[in-house]
Amino acid sequence: MDVTVETLDKLERKITLTLPVNVIQSEVDSRLKRLARTVKMDGFRPGKVPMTVVAQRYGYSVHYEVMNDKVGEAFAQAANEAKLRVAGQPKITEKEESPEGQLAFDAVFEVFPEVKIGDLTTAEVEKISTEVTDAAIDKTLDILRKQRRTYAQRPQDAAAQEGDRVTVDFEGKIDGETFQGGKADDFQVLLGEGQMLKEFEDAVRGMKAGESKTFPLAFPADYHGKDVAGKQADFMVTVKKIEAANLPDVDDALAKSLGIADGTVEALRTDIRKNLEREVKFRLLARNKQAVMDALVGKAELDLPKSSVQSEVDRLVEGARADLKQRGIKDADKAPIPEELFRPQAERRVRLGLVVAELVRTNNLQAKPEQVKAHVEELAASYEKPAEVVRWYFSDRQRLGEVEAIVIENNVTDFVLSQAKVVEKTVSFDELMGQQGQG
Repeated sequence: MDVTVETLDKLERKITLTLPVNVIQSEVDSRLKRLARTVKMDGFRPGKVPMTVVAQRYGYSVHYEVMNDKVGEAFAQAANEAKLRVAGQPKITEKEESPEGQLAFDAVFEVFPEVKIGDLTTAEVEKISTEVTDAAIDKTLDILRKQRRTYAQRPQDAAAQEGDRVTVDFEGKIDGETFQGGKADDFQVLLGEGQMLKEFEDAVRGMKAGESKTFPLAFPADYHGKDVAGKQADFMVTVKKIEAANLPDVDDALAKSLGIADGTVEALRTDIRKNLEREVKFRLLARNKQAVMDALVGKAELDLPKSSVQSEVDRLVEGARADLKQRGIKDADKAPIPEELFRPQAERRVRLGLVVAELVRTNNLQAKPEQVKAHVEELAASYEKPAEVVRWYFSDRQRLGEVEAIVIENNVTDFVLSQAKVVEKTVSFDELMGQQGQG
């Protein structure tokens, strides 16, 4: 086939396709004959419906199917012969004038861009590292102890202090009117845990059972309750009960309650360290991978296929709708979600995907089977029955594909770090654990 490709824009192309009318009609006739053997119509026995009746009933839809199939085949063959990497779906329209005995179509589409990646040795990447310290283990132990704390009522004359569980009645008013969510009875407050606004906890701290107090409270401008955000309220609070927290000792009994086989504090601390080191490893990998991807995008030159960006925008919008639906938002399917909110994110994802694909292709960074297996085993190690988790991953091609994608990203990260100027930086355990990964 002699294929002529016309360039319309940077990535936009046009191909004219022609199909012989007799080939299309022959295929239509063939499909109608096959259909006639099985079609059921009132007044006729199966397989005995006249072809004229079958053609009258089904001719248009069969002709439409054949046209779609044949045009699609012709486009795929033409794109293949022209060695084009097509991005998205082509827009195909029939031409008003065609050669005798032919039907002509214009196929307008985009191609994937040429990706130029600059000299990675001039890229600078900050690579962070973190050490799991004894202090981090102690903090984790404190969290585990708090999860298993018990409470005992304090004497009537005891004042509420940090760590206590205080049962209160409260009512808040703005301009003399009680607002929604501003009143509760028998409400439990854990002092010092940030459960309530600081002004509220400060007011309760030092009070005794049976006491009441009024105090002003200014809601922050960014408060999650939009009706009260930035407003001043007057609160009245009455303390009904104060309970002191009792934390379990760090001993062998605690270790056994946490499922430590040896049942010793030393084994408990070793288990905590192992789990923290695994979590730190994944967080460091995510953080350093993000820095690498930022550097990689900064070194790449390419045009973005509009169709690919739009497809990614559509996916992000659908994801947002699904999230709204999961939260129980009424009519989430019809909620107005501006596409432009997602366009910068979509453009970055498409750009990054094309750059990573080019780097993988030119440097053989594909995921090797042994890498995929090792990553799955590492993921499974934190579960009670790792072998079952491994089987779960390998039993589903889609799940395994997700792991392969992660391994490829890890390969790209290692490759770029081996090329770039790496700036090593140590961050504290708390700083790393407080960071949120970005996609």
